[in-house]
Amino acid sequence: MSNLVVTDVHEGVMTLTINRPDARNALDYATALALAQALDQMDGDDSVVIGILTGAGNSFSAGMDLKAFAKTGERPLVEGRGLGGLCEKGPQKPLIAAVEGYALAGGFELALACDLIVAAENATFGLPEVKRGLVASSGGLLRLPKRIPYHIAMEVILTGDMFPAQRAFEYGLINRLTEPGKALETARELAHVVAQNGPMAVRVAKEIVGRSENWRSDEMYDIQRPYITRVFTSEDAKEGATAFAEKRKPVWKGR
Repeated sequence: MSNLVVTDVHEGVMTLTINRPDARNALDYATALALAQALDQMDGDDSVVIGILTGAGNSFSAGMDLKAFAKTGERPLVEGRGLGGLCEKGPQKPLIAAVEGYALAGGFELALACDLIVAAENATFGLPEVKRGLVASSGGLLRLPKRIPYHIAMEVILTGDMFPAQRAFEYGLINRLTEPGKALETARELAHVVAQNGPMAVRVAKEIVGRSENWRSDEMYDIQRPYITRVFTSEDAKEGATAFAEKRKPVWKGR
């Protein structure tokens, strides 16, 4: 795999690190493709329950590589999956964004595409596309108004100004706010809590949440039922109940 994205697996957690620190981890096409491949690796590894997306050095990601875009028109979009192979079609397994420094433009959209966000107190978010005559086309306009109050989201979107981590935390966008330099460590602590749970249950829970947004209220329980049945009839469900009764740690099989 390309060294543009570095992966590491430890106790059910895969860390995926965008590795272009000299460019504030901005995404060119090669990096987007490498990230998509790393996400596929995460989904295909039965030992992994959850992933963490972070950036090398002191930044999460500055988004699209504007130098590459200005020179060749290149955009870091993976067919069928969008920016970074993540924003339009995420992985089956949960993903935590561990943010230090800047998460701007497409970098912010990558974080928004994750299921949880951990950020350092001095981290900065933003959708500055309008300042460059562009729009946030990889989910920023679609996701942000659903995550924080509408008027606050519109301020971020229409001004293009920076959105400090502390303010984002106050509006509930961030799960954990940490000391500078501690975002990845704290994200790993959170990820290991999730990784102790039944991998099938974790995966299906994410799937239901993602798919149910447009389910009608009079149909949603019927639509949900096959997913729930798959979990409740699994070997892991039996193991979870048995381990509880025997007062021991479950041994999950992921099926």
